[in-house]
Order: sequence, then structure tokens, then C-alpha cells
Amino acid sequence: MTRLALVFVVLASGITVSSCGDDGSSTGDPPLFPADYAATYQEVRGCRFSVEHDSIRVRVLASPDAVTAYNGRTAPFPTGSIILKEEFDESDTACAGPIVEVTVMQKLAVGSSPDTLDWTWQKATVERVIETDIMRCTRCHTSCGKPPEGYDGTCTVP
Repeated sequence: MTRLALVFVVLASGITVSSCGDDGSSTGDPPLFPADYAATYQEVRGCRFSVEHDSIRVRVLASPDAVTAYNGRTAPFPTGSIILKEEFDESDTACAGPIVEVTVMQKLAVGSSPDTLDWTWQKATVERVIETDIMRCTRCHTSCGKPPEGYDGTCTVP
């Protein structure tokens, strides 16, 4: 099965979106990313281990309008651009198995939400639960999202 087909199967099987907390609350918000994101989003960081995301394997993709800012680390992220982290079981060293969760960042207008670094976060889960605790993401990205490791609230080291 190709990665695109696998992603479609996972998303079609019931993933919805929640923010970065684990409190189980539900907001009913729609996902920030399209169901067919794999067709247009570009991989900007390959498969790697992530302690910050609960000791799992992750692969980072960017929406077409976010690729230049993410890779170049000098241009601003356009409002509405998306950074998406596919999350896999920690034993999946190639990030080739089923996606366990998807964490998403969407850039907000500059100055519109300084308390959240002008980003909003969601986490998609197979349980279709939409959680609302964004502070876990903000706390972590406030410290890791600065040069030289991070850029504008993004944290994955090149």
C-alpha cells in the first residue's frame, strides 16, 4: 500500500482533530488540514524519534505555502500555513506503518495571539476526540521554537 493510500485509509477511518492536551474534552472543531494533505504537503523533516511528542517517531510535512519559511528559516510563515507532524509508533523506525496521531500547527496573523506565539495547534486521533488544552504545545514551543534549533515557534531541528 502506498503512503498516500495509507494516509487516506487512516484519515477515512475516523481521525479527527484535537489540540495538544490529553484531557479528553471535545470541541467539535474541524481539522485544520485537508483529508488529502499527503497529495500536496511536502516532507520537510524525515522520520525521527521525538521525546517531546511522547517518545514516538515523527515525520514533519508543510503545506505548500509553508515550505519556504520552514526550510529557509528567514521568511515569515504566511497566515494560514500549516506544519503537520505525522506520529508513528516508536518501534516504526521508517515511519512506514499506520499513523497513530497527527499534530498540526496553523500560523495565525502576526500579533493576533501572542500568548500562543501566533499559532494554533490541533491533534488528530483515531478516537475522533477533539481536545482543547493548547497550553502544552505553547509551553514547549515557546522554549524550543527559537534559533538555532527552532524558528518562529517551530521546533524540529534540521
